[in-house]
Amino acid sequence: MTEISPPRTLDHLVLPVIDIDVARNRYQSLGFTVAPDGRHPFGTENCCIFFKDDTFLEPLGIAQRETCEAKAIRGNTFVANDQNYRFRRGNEGFSHLVIKSDDARADHAAFKAAGMSGGKMVRFSRAYKDSAGNKQKVSFHLAFAADRRSPDSGFFACEVLQPPPGGRGALVEHENGVTGIKEVVLSEVNPTDFQYFFQMFLDQREMDVDSFGMSFDLNTSKVTVLSPHGMQAFYGMEAEKRERGMRFAAFVLAVNNLAHVKSLLTANNIVFEERQGRIFIAPTAGQGTTIIMEEAQ
Repeated sequence: MTEISPPRTLDHLVLPVIDIDVARNRYQSLGFTVAPDGRHPFGTENCCIFFKDDTFLEPLGIAQRETCEAKAIRGNTFVANDQNYRFRRGNEGFSHLVIKSDDARADHAAFKAAGMSGGKMVRFSRAYKDSAGNKQKVSFHLAFAADRRSPDSGFFACEVLQPPPGGRGALVEHENGVTGIKEVVLSEVNPTDFQYFFQMFLDQREMDVDSFGMSFDLNTSKVTVLSPHGMQAFYGMEAEKRERGMRFAAFVLAVNNLAHVKSLLTANNIVFEERQGRIFIAPTAGQGTTIIMEEAQ
């Protein structure tokens, strides 16, 4: 009997921002604990939000534009993808879905064999400061996947070569009670045109399909691609009806208590909508995409 491998696990989401300090202030006002700034050796910087389910958000800014441009010219896929996204979609948004990897080289080979390689691998290290202010070193190896019909959505597998020795500690505790990423939502005129790409990238052949789109379960989270009609029916959101290619539309976060979140957002003067048992927080400076919150159960 052929052994069926489990589907891949979500690692994090890359969220381009124009100003990392603005992003930090925005996410803190939403009730998140934000990690100290991290600098990449290729000119970008981040201020991550880590969760108990071992996923995280990565608001990504430009620390040194000249370094970014030079590294992109020399073939750094991560920086080149970021620059392409910013050119096409602006400096605030949602650019990449990232899965965990145990072997980035093997993933790169598999992506290449399937005709979906997204470019050269990237290996790097950077300084990391934990919640107690202790400096550590972390290292990563990235393997990129791409569907050339969809230039505004990026994908890669991330192998952590050298994780933080003490884990994330208090950084996973948030005032708003968010525990993890429940769902990633993309839009596309005809979602099933990208069925093969997701089946390969997520290593998940099983999917739920209906007239509105398709969805893939990944252990504690899922990835959903909806048509414009599906976006309106399920989330009350507008989506591109003519231009083809997938776009990241929103992500859904699991919270312990929705009433607590509403009180917190109201106290912090955050504009939000409540519908269908969910809280919707529209994009603004430092938060380039829609955030949806719903209770974990």
